[in-house]
Amino acid sequence: MSHDATIATPTRTPKLGRAVRIGLAVAVLATIAGISVRAYDYHRVTQWTDAQVTPTVQVVTPEGSGGLHAMTLPGHLDAWISAPIHARVSGYLKTWSRDIGSQVTAGQSLAEIDTPELDQQFEQAKANLARAQANARLAALTDKRWKNLLTSNSVSKQEADEKAGEAEAAQANVLGAQADVDRIAAMEAFKHITAPFAGTVTARNTDIGDLISASSESAPALFTVSDTTRMRLYVEVPQGYADAIHPDMTVQLDVPDHPGEQFTGHLIGNSGAVNQASGSLLTQFEVDNPKGELLPGAYAEVHIPMTGNSHTLTVPATTLIFRAQGPQVAVVGADNKVVLRDVHIAMDLGDRLRIDKGLQPGDRVINHPADSLAQGDAVQIAKAADDGAAKAE
Repeated sequence: MSHDATIATPTRTPKLGRAVRIGLAVAVLATIAGISVRAYDYHRVTQWTDAQVTPTVQVVTPEGSGGLHAMTLPGHLDAWISAPIHARVSGYLKTWSRDIGSQVTAGQSLAEIDTPELDQQFEQAKANLARAQANARLAALTDKRWKNLLTSNSVSKQEADEKAGEAEAAQANVLGAQADVDRIAAMEAFKHITAPFAGTVTARNTDIGDLISASSESAPALFTVSDTTRMRLYVEVPQGYADAIHPDMTVQLDVPDHPGEQFTGHLIGNSGAVNQASGSLLTQFEVDNPKGELLPGAYAEVHIPMTGNSHTLTVPATTLIFRAQGPQVAVVGADNKVVLRDVHIAMDLGDRLRIDKGLQPGDRVINHPADSLAQGDAVQIAKAADDGAAKAE
């Protein structure tokens, strides 16, 4: 009897199950790692998004306003003395000897006017004086003779008195003729245009051959002479700062044609009244100008010293917000939320503002606030390393 032999085939099931388990474990670990990475990335994206939604602001801290400060105001310079010289006689300009920029002394000739009509009037006046003097001598001689005749009763007293009166009238005519000669002689002196004081010729508005009219009030000045060894500085000070002007005060001024160089002015006085049109007080300062560096009519920036008020705080002008409620500043509160405060500007210094109401020392004031900034907005303060936030100067 035959028996089929049974061949035992080895199985791989245990090894296959182990591989599956390892693969599943790796898949699970990869899934967990992927979920963790996605969660971390989501968290970072969420934080970045929140940071972008919350605006970043720069803040400054108000500074006290004690001590001395300077307020800069525009001013203009004028010569200490400036005289426009007009003609007193009519004629034609014969010659001129001094041009613009010339230094002149008092009484020095600037020009000469040719006056033929005036010259003839002068000759006629002298002739009238000679005739009056001759008539006076004859009248005096006649009076003397009639007085001698009166002593011998050859003439009546009435006739003698008439001759005496004629002699007195003739003498009065001499005085009138002499006065006319003196008047025209004085006019003749005006043919020579002279400098009234020592200074500089700053204008010449005539030339040889020009017709000179002394009767026209609208005729331009022939010359202008100015004394520029000293200058007058005029400054319009706003009414709110008029109390800063006091006797014996000095100011510093800059002029564009001398950059980096400052000049000193001493207060002469002020108008004592506020101009209703400009709302300012006109002040006048004296500035020495021995080298002639300052020019009449020049513009100047005047630095007026101001005494600070311990109750005011100074912030940059870039912190101010202009809205319908009036001037405001935005302050970051303890919870990093915006607080809008109404402020009162005590003094505008151009790039800085002095605030006497609405701020406290230590407040974090937002610099360059956005137009959309509103009350209660959450903000974050920029790091000093990023924005270099500086305190108000």
